[in-house]
Amino acid sequence: MAPNENHHQIRNNNGQNKAQVVVVMVPFAAQGHINQLLHLSRLISPYNITIHYVSTTAYTQKAKSRLHGWDSISAANIHFHEFHVPYVKSSSTLFGPSIEAAAYLRKPVAELLQALGPTAERLVVIHDFLVSITVQDLVLVPNAEAYTFHGVSAFHVFSYFWEILGKPSSVFVDDGTIDELPLIESAFSPEFVQHIDRNLAHANFMSGIIYDGCRSLEGKYIDLTATKDMMPGLKQWALGPFNPVTLTQNTVGPNQRHPCLKWLDQQAPNSVIYVSFGTTVCLVEQQVKELAIGLEQSGQKFIWLLRDADTQVLSQRELNSAELPKGYEERVKGQGMVVKDWVPQMEILGHPSTGGFLSHCGWNSLMESLTMGVPVGAWPMHSDQPRNTLLITKGLKTGLVVRDWADRNELVTSTTVEKGVRKLMTSKQGEEMRKMAAELGSVLRGSMVKGGVTRMELDSFIAHINR
Repeated sequence: MAPNENHHQIRNNNGQNKAQVVVVMVPFAAQGHINQLLHLSRLISPYNITIHYVSTTAYTQKAKSRLHGWDSISAANIHFHEFHVPYVKSSSTLFGPSIEAAAYLRKPVAELLQALGPTAERLVVIHDFLVSITVQDLVLVPNAEAYTFHGVSAFHVFSYFWEILGKPSSVFVDDGTIDELPLIESAFSPEFVQHIDRNLAHANFMSGIIYDGCRSLEGKYIDLTATKDMMPGLKQWALGPFNPVTLTQNTVGPNQRHPCLKWLDQQAPNSVIYVSFGTTVCLVEQQVKELAIGLEQSGQKFIWLLRDADTQVLSQRELNSAELPKGYEERVKGQGMVVKDWVPQMEILGHPSTGGFLSHCGWNSLMESLTMGVPVGAWPMHSDQPRNTLLITKGLKTGLVVRDWADRNELVTSTTVEKGVRKLMTSKQGEEMRKMAAELGSVLRGSMVKGGVTRMELDSFIAHINR
């Protein structure tokens, strides 16, 4: 079924028009997860399906303000439902406020689903796995069906079930074997592991699984999760990359481009490394100083996003920004830029001058980097990031390890940073990774055009929910 095709309108008993399908998106209240389902809404919107996007007021407004590549307001069939969640002061754990929000939103989401049920023949609820507890009351809506979205790599999903099934601690990645698979408990807090378990208990009502991934990259692991030991017979769709795969240069006026993009315009191709560790981590001051010195001593051009984490959006707790070494920004003027506010990451990664990405290896960032053909220096922090590092370095061979997960409790020295940056940006191995990343980027971009593997997968999903 092609985009922009008008769907059949059905009249209910009162003679009113009734949509064939209405979609409800329910993300986990964290920037990366909210961003993913916003982008999926963009992909489904051209099929003339009404979409209701549900989350907290604070995170939805922040996510909409940070979107690049499209304007959420311009899609007339995407409707936002923003619920205020009381500020939580009891939890200091990473994602603690988001976990609290998942429980708090159960009642308003249930009421919304009950209200939307009569407006369509089929109410399709696409929800983050981490809010399965939030949408559990959809079983009370006769025409509702659920599709669980995993905001991590298919490799991470497969390896998670591999671990809980008690399989050996090594898994196959392409033709190689990875030993010492990082344990879930080593990357997630006990509170978060409990949250995963609570959501897993509600997995029985799902009708299928959706990934922000592409079968050309991760088809092997998607197929493995469908085996008899894991999720046999369950329909799965890889609909990624969710992020835009092409960027228009004139989304804003020429004088409104971000200063870092203007600075990139003046640099040589593939000469700049972009440094960012996502929205959930604040580096301690000593680590900031070591990273600063390492970047400076590497001699490589860089853009460094140094900003506070988003983890306190719900709790309103203040975070103190770590200080750079005295006089640092003046010393590196010309070599690099330190940015302390939000930046257009997709446009930075898509710029011809960007040749590497020093990253925490969150799945959003990896998909954006791969889409734009940029190799990664891996510095995993928590959650799915250690296993994503294995995928990107051992499986896809488009990155190298800068900070090994086994050394996660140790300070990363300036010497380690310097060596990692130089290896990624100037070595023969780094150049090979750049070529591999460019090839995968071409594959990912091609997957989204008519006849591409993801485009056909998306058409298949739309046909399924309209069956």
